[in-house]
Amino acid sequence: MARLRAAGCVFAEDEARLLVSTARTADDLAAMVERRVAGLPLEHILGWAEFCGLRIAVDHGVFVPRRRTEFLVRQAAEHVRRRADGGTAGTGGAPRRPAPVVLDLCCGSGAVGAALAAAVGRTELYAADIDPAAVRCARRNTAAASGQVYEGDLYEPLPAGLRGRVDVLVANAPYVPTRAIGLLPPEARVHEPRAALDGGADGVEIQRRVAAEAPRWLAPGGCLLIETSERQAPYTAEAMARAGLVPRVTTCDELETGVVLGTMPDPEREIRAGR
Repeated sequence: MARLRAAGCVFAEDEARLLVSTARTADDLAAMVERRVAGLPLEHILGWAEFCGLRIAVDHGVFVPRRRTEFLVRQAAEHVRRRADGGTAGTGGAPRRPAPVVLDLCCGSGAVGAALAAAVGRTELYAADIDPAAVRCARRNTAAASGQVYEGDLYEPLPAGLRGRVDVLVANAPYVPTRAIGLLPPEARVHEPRAALDGGADGVEIQRRVAAEAPRWLAPGGCLLIETSERQAPYTAEAMARAGLVPRVTTCDELETGVVLGTMPDPEREIRAGR
């Protein structure tokens, strides 16, 4: 604990407890402490990160899921439940609606998709990422939900049969402006893939690409949810509106984060509602 504190670890006591509980031998513990003092992210040393109450496998070089992203999961789960409530009931009150189709883009370790599946109970889960190491992690983390994980750039590797079927599309796309990458803590700047951090000149370039293609994949009434910052939220919402989605911004002061939601219009439902 003293060594971690001297190295500048803010939560030295908590980190020491985790390292001690994970190490198999004294030599193993010493090596782990040495790596942490050298600046390696704690999660890469442990091999996992806690996220939404789950233990998410995080291999070396894979983006570490942040606690603030739990707000994205909560917002997505709420949308899934609202859509389920709008379905018809079968025998004994059981919902007749099929399992919601969830797509996790820029999935990294697959934490968001795995946590969302755990929260709502059943999903038809898909995910994609451009980083092969992240894809390997995501396949392990989403296995319990029978997730299908694809390697490639955004929508490019996804099966064509998924178009027009997605109920919830979540994207924790990179949103750090290129010029601000150098200001990030070394844990992120040095040990996480730049592609998972760099959002382009204004931090919204990848989000614009996600929003522009989303209507081709969303089902009527489906929703795109993107994590973003307070400063960038208006631009994210603008990108969604330009794509034909109905945007809404929601924030969480506790986690100091925000999510922009873009809903796909559902003309048939609006007709049934008499609008």
